[in-house]
Amino acid sequence: MDDNAVTPFRIEISDAAIQDLHDRLDRTRWPDELPDVGWSYGTPLAYLKELAAYWRNDFDWRAAEATLNAYDQFTTTIDGTNVHFLHVRSAEPTARPLLVTHGWPGSVAEFLRILGPLTDPAAHGGDPAEAFHVVAPSIPGYGFSGPTTETGWDLSRVGNAFVELMSRLGYERFGVHGGDWGAMISRSIGLGHTDRVTGVHLTMLPTGIQRTEPTEAELAGLSEADQARLKLSYERTKTFTSDGSAYGMLQSTRPQTLSYALTDSPVGQLSWIAEKFKAWTDSTDRPEDAIDRDQMLTNISIYWFTGTAGSSARLYYESAHAGTGFRGGPPPAGSVPTGVAVFPAELSVPIRQLAEKYDNIVHWAEYEHGGHFAAMEQPDVLVADLRTFFRKV
Repeated sequence: MDDNAVTPFRIEISDAAIQDLHDRLDRTRWPDELPDVGWSYGTPLAYLKELAAYWRNDFDWRAAEATLNAYDQFTTTIDGTNVHFLHVRSAEPTARPLLVTHGWPGSVAEFLRILGPLTDPAAHGGDPAEAFHVVAPSIPGYGFSGPTTETGWDLSRVGNAFVELMSRLGYERFGVHGGDWGAMISRSIGLGHTDRVTGVHLTMLPTGIQRTEPTEAELAGLSEADQARLKLSYERTKTFTSDGSAYGMLQSTRPQTLSYALTDSPVGQLSWIAEKFKAWTDSTDRPEDAIDRDQMLTNISIYWFTGTAGSSARLYYESAHAGTGFRGGPPPAGSVPTGVAVFPAELSVPIRQLAEKYDNIVHWAEYEHGGHFAAMEQPDVLVADLRTFFRKV
């Protein structure tokens, strides 16, 4: 048997699994709620009841499954674990290989709105010379790559596995793109495989998180605008740490304990993820202000049907204990050409002058709208930015 075999794959969730989801949703035991607290205590009861009813009665998993299956998918075993991926090749002879990596609580469903424009720009008003072959893997432990079966799958190990994946597909040189964990994994690949990576494109800058109050020395030499941005970065990080990071601490320390609730209760899984789509997008009252409801539910359904709430959370545990994750310190400097697309509702507030201390920044663009899930919130903007960056490298 060929240990490097790449096997075609189709998503085929059984009717029984869909019926089980519906039955569980019908039997939901709802908690109480304090009046007039909005999202401050977590996902509001009225909103979640509405979303759960839509998931139960209106969301069409079979349509979502068909959309995903319209793209070529495969699995392969790398470093002892199963890796699922989309491999969408362009018909353009000059297309560049591009590895795109999701984060948590994302999946390959994040990229559905950018796959067509990236691989077939001519059909979407773009230049055929700027086409990409797109490889979109599910992170080990996530979705159809899950669950992992051994410890040690931190972000650097994931990055090395994805480099091996690109080798198996015949791509010796390639670009990388990501946000959230995908940003950390992409940057890790750029750091460790400078001979393979043509460019690193990020929508979240791991080096752009200001964890301590800026000192006079840190502010010196910055423009007034960047001084204000650095202070905003600290305030946003402080607020996130005190009021928005409990999920990460729990997943970094007790992912197994959490997994029982999220694997048994679809409403629990729904709330756990939907709350982050509200908190991290450029939205006001609900996640759907910024993203498509069906695309969000496609993403959440992947977690539910694959039972990977716990194994996806283990990436937090492994990376935190390796010193490279949720509680990790400043990363080392990189030399690969790097592009950054800055969206205003992102968790971090990066500053180019400071970013250049860590990365070889050759492209920097700031946008008026968008947040943590750029491929879902601003797909056209992201595609244009990717084209602009890789045109430079």
